[in-house]
Amino acid sequence: MPGPTLRDVAKRANVSIRTVSNVVNGYAPVSDELRVRVQAALDELDYRPNLIARNLKQGRTGMIALAVPELDVPYFAELVREVITAARAHGYVVMVDQTDGDLERERELLGRDSRATMFDGLLLSPLAISADELRGRGNRVPVVLLGEHIFNGSFHHVAIDNVAAAREATEHLLALGRRRVAAIGDQPYATGETAQLRTIGYRQAHARRGLDVDDRLVVPTPRFHRRLGAEAMERLLALPDPPDAVLCYNDLLALGAMRALTRAGRRIPDDIAVVGIDDIEEGQYSTPSLTTVAPDKAEIARRAVGVLLQSINGAAPQPAEIVVPHRLVVRESTAG
Repeated sequence: MPGPTLRDVAKRANVSIRTVSNVVNGYAPVSDELRVRVQAALDELDYRPNLIARNLKQGRTGMIALAVPELDVPYFAELVREVITAARAHGYVVMVDQTDGDLERERELLGRDSRATMFDGLLLSPLAISADELRGRGNRVPVVLLGEHIFNGSFHHVAIDNVAAAREATEHLLALGRRRVAAIGDQPYATGETAQLRTIGYRQAHARRGLDVDDRLVVPTPRFHRRLGAEAMERLLALPDPPDAVLCYNDLLALGAMRALTRAGRRIPDDIAVVGIDDIEEGQYSTPSLTTVAPDKAEIARRAVGVLLQSINGAAPQPAEIVVPHRLVVRESTAG
């Protein structure tokens, strides 16, 4: 038996079919009184829009794509969940892809024509493609960038303020009286913009207190993985004057660093305090639990999906940098 139609809802609410359509699809402003009346009729009749028919009529697939470098990195897994939730609220399905940080794969995704895709828009967290190359690429299918790259005006970009995040984390360590604060995760090459911004914040925190940075304490890593965090921490412990605190540029690096400290018999935070960035769930249950900078992942997803759907509908403003809030979460790795 077919379900209720827009005509049935309009009859129940005593309004026009166009008004019901405007409420269901959000095409035009509707007064609060009419919106409440129509919504009540929708609920009473248990109306469900035929999304497939609507998308076909509009020449769309009803799907958006989300491509991230590594799905087994907890931050990206948690972000994927939030994006799916945000897209579902708009009646969209999310296709998830992994780029492995491969340059050609990122180029392929960005170079696709909308007629040759199975999706209406793309959320991409790029890792390998440079900001300069992004600047020269046309927007063949609506694209929103997440994290990683410095905004260059080519695409909408949703991220936290990485300079402020690293600065606040470092200031927390300095406020504890630590004076040899190390940094793990710098990436001084063309595609390492996020790491470079965090290094700027780390240095700013020292400068604000009139402190010099010992460059031996800034240890680069090619990726933000646990093993690399452990190896970097071992290098720092081998210094004649090792650090008494460390800022890690993500939580995985921090968890690796804490493992190396435990193996070396160092107490956290008594001997060395540790801070990460990302607030992945694993950090809440590590021993000790990890102090971290928590980006608002749900807000990142909502803002990114929102501006992507605006672009798909031809209503998005000019490309802009969208900065999402973050907060410092103090746990046992610095507070004891």
